[in-house]
Amino acid sequence: MAAMHITAAVYINDAESGLIQDIEQWLQKLAPEGPDYHHHRTGETNGDAHLKNLLIHNQVIVPVTKGKLDLGPWQQIYYAEFDGRRRKRMIVKIIGE
Repeated sequence: MAAMHITAAVYINDAESGLIQDIEQWLQKLAPEGPDYHHHRTGETNGDAHLKNLLIHNQVIVPVTKGKLDLGPWQQIYYAEFDGRRRKRMIVKIIGE
């Protein structure tokens, strides 16, 4: 499963709202919105979104067993878009039997 945009990410984690907020705050500390990133010299203003993608990554591998996602009891797949101006796209590939 992969996010098809450089300012988006896909990850697997616990489906708990407090943890989701913790992840958002952690990303904001590591790659805050607003600073004058070198990328902004190109006319873009989404340097933080590119850095957040590097922290979370753009793809995950998920096992499929008997045609169903084989996730742990609390695991969920999340799509994170760090530059909300973009249209969202994902690709899912199933390899094997």
